Amino acid sequence: MPKSVVSLDSSLSSDGSYDSDDEYQLAQEEWEESLEQLAQIVSVVFLPFLGKWLGRRWSYWAYARYVRFGLSKSFVLGERSLASASHT
Repeated sequence: MPKSVVSLDSSLSSDGSYDSDDEYQLAQEEWEESLEQLAQIVSVVFLPFLGKWLGRRWSYWAYARYVRFGLSKSFVLGERSLASASHT
């Protein structure tokens, strides 16, 4: 009878390591799936929001610069570079 108990224990330990490998593989697959979902959220929600925000900031800046300088060389080059060019 003790032989059967020992053989049962040895078979459990080998099966336990096999289950551990399966659990590790399952955890790895779930982790990769979670990363894919995170990438999809970023590309569908965050990037368009960021683009909209940056576009509005740029358009407010461009409009304020247009109101200040008009469509002249100073709109592109700025006030300082024109002032320094006219003094030399």
